[in-house]
Amino acid sequence: MSTTLTTRQAPPQAAADAFGGSLPPRAGMFAGALADRIFAALARGAALLTLALLLGILASLVHGAWPAIERYGLDFLVRSQWDPAGNEYGGLVMIYGTLATSFIALLIAVPVSFGIALFLTELSPTWLKRPLGTAIELLAAVPSIVYGMWGLMVFGPILATWVQQPLQALLSGVPYLGALVSGPPVGIGILSAGIILAIMIIPFIASVMRDVFEVTPALLRESAYGLGATTWEVVWKVVLPYTKTGVLGGIMLGLGRALGETMAVTFVIGNMNQLNSLSMFEAANSITSALANEFAEAGEGLHQASLIYLGLVLFFITFVVLSLSKLLLARLKKNEGARA
Repeated sequence: MSTTLTTRQAPPQAAADAFGGSLPPRAGMFAGALADRIFAALARGAALLTLALLLGILASLVHGAWPAIERYGLDFLVRSQWDPAGNEYGGLVMIYGTLATSFIALLIAVPVSFGIALFLTELSPTWLKRPLGTAIELLAAVPSIVYGMWGLMVFGPILATWVQQPLQALLSGVPYLGALVSGPPVGIGILSAGIILAIMIIPFIASVMRDVFEVTPALLRESAYGLGATTWEVVWKVVLPYTKTGVLGGIMLGLGRALGETMAVTFVIGNMNQLNSLSMFEAANSITSALANEFAEAGEGLHQASLIYLGLVLFFITFVVLSLSKLLLARLKKNEGARA
């Protein structure tokens, strides 16, 4: 009988011990419950407010772009003509410029960021890790307009003199390859914008990769080294499989930054609304640079609606990229759960 009473009294006694030896007064319990309800309501309200803002932005974009949607429909996405004087518009040049520069940026930034993260977590001496990591993170604090000015006045001439002109001389007359490097040697265009974007997103991707690499349990690393694995084998067969979801998240973060960057791209892409060739050095335009250059001067009507339509397309591209990354992450987690 005494055992039963002791068992029944244990939970209240444990609760009393948790509160310093005595249970809080009942009024305090009611106040705590009320505070929990208020906190839950505020958190739910913040989530619903965020969703409402997202839907509101989408609705305003659709409303503002409706004259262009009504006139062009989906043909707007494949029309290359952009002529405000003739009141004819198409978004193909801007969409191509946005996707091409973002692809070039990822192509450069991902391996460089991987190398930085690998060096900081596996190869760097202890005295160099913190200063080098801090310096890389500080690159993310540089304003985008500074990157754009540096790209236009410093990097552009270097690219034209030491890369574009030698490539044009080397590939002159070669089918297809010669077209990829054609264009006036002025150092601005799709390749220049892509490289500047790569420099801008490297700090984000490298920081995320470094953090997720450090999350890998030391026991796994030490076990692999104990079995005779090299540093590359440890990273490729132990660290990456363990952290692949975080690595993919960092890459998507960098891609989102590249898609939405405005000022740096505006300085170095050339801002030309024509697609004369598929040259990497050809001056082009992107969605963000077109909005930055023309929206303030666009009059009400089809011109303004077409620009808002471009904003809606960029919204859709970003949404598709994020959705695909979420699906890929969910599939990776599902495969990991199945293997476990």
